[in-house]
Amino acid sequence: MREPLAAALFFAAACAAPAFAAPAYLVADSMIDPASGRVVAAPAVIIEDGAIVAVGEQASLARPEGAELIDLSGKTILPGFIDMHAHLVGDASVGGYNALAFSKHHHTIHGVANARATLLAGFTTVRNVGADDYADVALRDAIAAGTVPGPRMFVSGPPVGIIGGHCSDNNLLPPEYEDYGANVATGPWEMRAKVRANIKYGVDLIKTCSTGGVFSKGTSLGAAQGTVEELTAIVEEAHARGLKVAAHAHGNEGIKNALRAGVDTIEHASFLDDEAIRMARRQGVYLSMDIYNTEYTLAEGEKKGVLQESLDKEREVGTIQRESFTKAVRAGAKVVFGSDSGVYPHGDNAKQFSRMVRFGMTPIRR
Repeated sequence: MREPLAAALFFAAACAAPAFAAPAYLVADSMIDPASGRVVAAPAVIIEDGAIVAVGEQASLARPEGAELIDLSGKTILPGFIDMHAHLVGDASVGGYNALAFSKHHHTIHGVANARATLLAGFTTVRNVGADDYADVALRDAIAAGTVPGPRMFVSGPPVGIIGGHCSDNNLLPPEYEDYGANVATGPWEMRAKVRANIKYGVDLIKTCSTGGVFSKGTSLGAAQGTVEELTAIVEEAHARGLKVAAHAHGNEGIKNALRAGVDTIEHASFLDDEAIRMARRQGVYLSMDIYNTEYTLAEGEKKGVLQESLDKEREVGTIQRESFTKAVRAGAKVVFGSDSGVYPHGDNAKQFSRMVRFGMTPIRR
């Protein structure tokens, strides 16, 4: 197959662009159909008002009268990709204390450029898991209104978490600033209140953290964050309103606590033992494992200002996470594409596909 990604980029841009003045008739040499696992020869796609209305073969799907012809001869097309773990309002060019020099408005404005880069990389849908001040809500709505180009977004707003933990608190600042983050809470009832506030301001899902993280100062990857009672309160409150819950979790005990609480996805899932995989399979929980970005962080992080502590944690987790990915795939766990873009440059999302194949998946696995 020739130049499939180039065709994917065009296909994604064409289908997410503002409405065409006339219907469009798109043809190519071949098309990957992930639903069936087949490669379709001589495909045809009809697009009306910016939406795909028909897909088939050129022999049986005729060009509508007056439709604009988009001829991708020599190309292979495929549907737009979905990234289940992105941070569009995130700037990979700054890290550690350097990030304190930039305002939230800076990140929001850069989110507009990041959204366009993500779309042009072939990703037509993203799940944005974590953004300050509901900037991701505003970006989602601007894209939906056609004000700026970008992928369809499902957003979490500010994550809900514990004092001094990953996700919610700003651990770079000294105590005199008394900055505990927008959604820091203690105890089940405070956690419920933060979930309710996020729902009030228009989120599509809830993000929490049940372990420490690579890029949060003073947190441990293996240490559990929040009690099962606190995590359960978050899940119950979200599920009662029809929202899913994503839990950032590297360490094995924190993964299991999140699973016991009833979350819907585990983000990172780095230290997986067999019991955790069995729990995830039994409960139908999806694992989103970002197994490319280690390479970028270790190659570029120091010059971007990433803390030595964070670089050390990245070295600790990278190989283990990839081993856990292989183990989860072989065990039949539900594994989705999640890149953690924002940790590395937006638009490079697809670099993870090769790593997912290298560490256990087949190219067409769906």
